[in-house]
Order: sequence, then structure tokens, then C-alpha cells
Amino acid sequence: MAHVNWSMKGKHLKNCNCAFGCPCDFNARPTYGPCEGMVGMEIDEGHFGDVKLDGLRWAATYHWPGPLHEGNGTIQAIVDERADERQREALLTILSGQEQVEGTFFQIISMIVNTVLTPQFLPIDFEFDLDGRTARVAVPGVFETTSEPIKNPVTGAPHRIRVAIPDGFEYREAEIASATIKSTGAIKFDSAGCHSSLADVTFTQNGVV
Repeated sequence: MAHVNWSMKGKHLKNCNCAFGCPCDFNARPTYGPCEGMVGMEIDEGHFGDVKLDGLRWAATYHWPGPLHEGNGTIQAIVDERADERQREALLTILSGQEQVEGTFFQIISMIVNTVLTPQFLPIDFEFDLDGRTARVAVPGVFETTSEPIKNPVTGAPHRIRVAIPDGFEYREAEIASATIKSTGAIKFDSAGCHSSLADVTFTQNGVV
């Protein structure tokens, strides 16, 4: 099956309720049972066919009752309100996994989600400093999350750690940080001192490049 040619290159943030070092990256079970959090991206350069996506943002909140591979997930997408009708359709198509080959990030997510909530078109505040391990993503009335460096428990000094996944389907290398997440939208959760992954990523119809 031929897929639409598309790409999204930019800043990628994933914050979840687990302890530092997302267990999913290690094929391990979520730290506390369920997996819940947010994922989001600011697209520096992107297109879907002839539709330009440069400068747009997207995010999603999610909840799985257990390990992701067991399925039964719930997800809600949020698309940048600045996107026009064609850009909104393009981003939602990408996020749905319909236009990505089997075994890649969005396609895999589509296979383990049972409930897709109505997407929202809202302003998305997005601040991101990869080297500094700091970030803030906020959608009014839905969620707000921040990331900061993990601190040494004795000295309080910033601690730096990277995770490299040579064959990763979400990212190949990420800076790990400490997150605070509060969601008051359709999928509710509230976690602090939890996991954050910050990465520069290029997604395409064929996966991460």
C-alpha cells in the first residue's frame, strides 16, 4: 500500500506518570500500573503531500490501564488552532496512523488505542530547550506540563542522562528530565516528579529518520 509522502521535523516532548526512565523504552511495565500523560511536538519543518505544516504544534493526552502492548488505551488529540482546514485534516490523518507503514510510531499507537476522543482545536503554548532539559507545554482548559533537569538528591545539582535507542520508533535519542503534569480535560491525571523525554525528531510515513 502506497502512503502519502509526509514529514514532521521538530521538537518532541513526552511526559508520563512513570519514574524517571520511561519503562516503555525498556519493554518494561509502567511504574505504577497505568500509563498516562502527554505527548506533543512543535514542527519546525513539515508537510503532508502539498500541505505545509511548518510552525504548527500538536499534542495529545492519553491513558492506558496497564502496559501499552496490552491495549485498551484512550487518547485525545489537540491540534494547533492556527492550522487551517487542510492542515487540521493532515495532522489528524498523521496522528491516526493511517498514513504510516506498519511498525512505526503512529501506526503502533493506532493499534493499541480502543477509545479516540473528539479532537480539540486550541492554542498550544510550547517552550522547549533540549540542552537545558526544560520545557513547558500548555493547552488552556486541558493540561499543563513542565520539565526540568533531574536533581542530585544529595547536592541538588542538575543531573544529566540520555537514553539512546538505535532502532527506536519514537525517537533515537532523548534527554531525560523530571516532569510535572496536570490534566483537567477529558483524560484527567496529576503527577509530579515523574518522567520526561525531550528529543529532536523527524517523523515520516516510513518512520523515524
